[in-house]
Amino acid sequence: MSHYFENDNTLISKKRIIDFQIGNKTLHFISDNGVFCKNYIDEGTRVLINTLVSYQIKGNVLDLGCGYGVIGLTLAIFNEAINVTLADVNQRAISLCQENIVNLKLENRAKCLISNVYENIDEIFDNIVINPPIRAGKQITYSMYLGAYEHLNINGNLFIVIRKAQGAASAFKYLESLFESVCILDKHKGYWIIQAKKLIKEPADVKRK
Repeated sequence: MSHYFENDNTLISKKRIIDFQIGNKTLHFISDNGVFCKNYIDEGTRVLINTLVSYQIKGNVLDLGCGYGVIGLTLAIFNEAINVTLADVNQRAISLCQENIVNLKLENRAKCLISNVYENIDEIFDNIVINPPIRAGKQITYSMYLGAYEHLNINGNLFIVIRKAQGAASAFKYLESLFESVCILDKHKGYWIIQAKKLIKEPADVKRK
């Protein structure tokens, strides 16, 4: 069985349009077989977007594990103060991201790249947003949190969405071991939106847990 966090070149393509209603806008995203939530926008993504649209983040944003780009591109539509980098290990997802960037006319403020977690990411960001791929396992999802600290500017933020039933409390505790400030921005329908803030520059000879 293929998973959305893997590349399967044998999977037959069947593109479709997913409509996403948010506020007074309806956004249209191209989706396909072999990507996360190919037929609809999942509840966790909706909760995270609604929270961050209200939060009005600024600067350079990384949407890690972006799928076909719903989170990062929606934030860019609602906030002209951000530039978005979309990264995913799935080649098909990144191809869809590029199509969605063009269709939403965000070429000047959005780009995408293939990366296994942070493997191909050299930039430092003001904000990182993650809807973690729970099915990929704890080792992968926690490596996304760990690497976030190293890829954030001082006063930069990591935002994640995770269900209480899928380990929100333990993820919160792990983030507390990495970041100087961690809080819950919102809880909705069993989902937690967690913000972790980097407040100090880590000494070069100190490696985080």
